[in-house]
Formats: sequence, C-alpha cells, structure tokens
Amino acid sequence: MSEHKPATDSAPWYLPTADEIQVFEAAFAARLPVLLKGPTGCGKTRFVEHMAWRLSRRPLTTVACHEDLTATDLVGRYLLAGEETVWMDGPLTSAVRNGAICYLDEVVEARKDTTVVIHALTDHRRVLPIEKKAEVLPAHPDFQLVISYNPGYQSIVKDLKPSTRQRFVSLEFTYPDVAAEQQIIVAESGVDAENAERLARVGEKTRHLRERGFEEGVSTRLLVYAGQLMGRGIEPRRACDAAIIHAVSDDPDAQQAVADIVDVIFP
Repeated sequence: MSEHKPATDSAPWYLPTADEIQVFEAAFAARLPVLLKGPTGCGKTRFVEHMAWRLSRRPLTTVACHEDLTATDLVGRYLLAGEETVWMDGPLTSAVRNGAICYLDEVVEARKDTTVVIHALTDHRRVLPIEKKAEVLPAHPDFQLVISYNPGYQSIVKDLKPSTRQRFVSLEFTYPDVAAEQQIIVAESGVDAENAERLARVGEKTRHLRERGFEEGVSTRLLVYAGQLMGRGIEPRRACDAAIIHAVSDDPDAQQAVADIVDVIFP
C-alpha cells in the first residue's frame, strides 16, 4: 500500500469528537467504503474534506445528490464534439480511474438506479460497470467511496436499503457538546469565546425541542453563521435572528420557540 502524507497546504479545520479519524484511516487502508450518518450541519462534509487532506486524496470529488440525479450523471455519457461522438466520464468514473475519494452527499435523495450502480464498487470486486461502453472499470487502488445521509430526517421511502447499507463501514455523527461546539464556533467564525459559548448553548437548548415537534435542532453550521455575522459587527440578537431563528424553519411556532431560547441566552 502506498504511504499517504498530509498535503503541505493547510488542512480543512476539523475537531474530532471520538475516534472517527482513526476508523476512517483504517477503512481507507483496508479499501472499505464508508457511510456517514448524522443530522444536517453536524460536520459530515467537513470531516470528509479533512480526511481527504490527511490522506493526500485531493481534490475530493463531491456530488450533492438530488432527486433528478441519475446513474448516467455519475458514470458518464456520450457527447457530440463536432462531428464525433466522445465519451465524457462522470464524477464517479473519474474518481474510480484516478484514485480519488468520491463523496456522495445525502445519497438517498438520488434516484434508485444511482445506488444500484455503486454496489460493485463496495464489495470485493471494486469495479464500476459502464454499460454504455460495455466496459467494467477496475477501481484505482486508492479509490474510496464515501456516502452520507440523515437517518433521522429521511422518510422510510427514502431510507437506505439494507442491501446497500450493509456494504459500508458506518460512522455515526451527532452535534457536539457545548464545550466542543464552542471551540468549533470560535475556530470557524472568529467570534469571541463568550459569544461562542452562548451560541453553543442556543444549539444545545434547541435540540431538546423535538418533544414539541421540531424535526431537528439548530445545526452547528447555522451557529457558525451567526458567529460570522457577529464577528463582522452585527449585534448578537440580530445575528441570531438572521442566521438561526428565521433560517431554521418557516413554521411560526418553531421560530418562536427558538426565539424564546435566544432571548434568554442573549438578553
């Protein structure tokens, strides 16, 4: 196996919360695909970016999955170039050829044929069938497939099938505790430690609102956004209003519940 050293440019900032870095590195060494599960904005994408840097697998190939994404979009298609027809690799095929990490973000949002096409890449075969070319492409030794989804948010209709889920090493992500989230907010937004701690407490409190029908609490991403606004001179309560209260939901009751928490922590 080739040795992978960190790149010389600065790493995407990431604060480990458990042993996820060690498990991912072991999965990469064993050529195992990885599934990241966790709520919106908890750091899954940043984690993959960080690991791509640590393993010198850059640039990272990221595909934001959506309901119109097809297997052809991932694998590739024939295109007209002048009077010729030429083959154009899709992002998955390019990553398989070149030994990149391919990250399929929110994979369950894609059409069903998209998940089928990755099956042969996620077992001992490590190949990508390209039906339109009648080709079976062996994966580069350094290729790794990473997918993510939010099991708490998806409906059962869009849940991952066991036949797909059981092909992956699974890493569970959740929102960090207040102390860790404070560090993240300071590092990502540049806001002072006191306001970062208050924002982290807003996040913690809103995540207990599920009992009142709130699907998810405020994400770490939105807390960082609020910190970035504060760091650029926006008054804290107004920053929370713009980046948290009105960003987290369109439901007036949910907005009011979050506003009540913000008003207590940022009087």
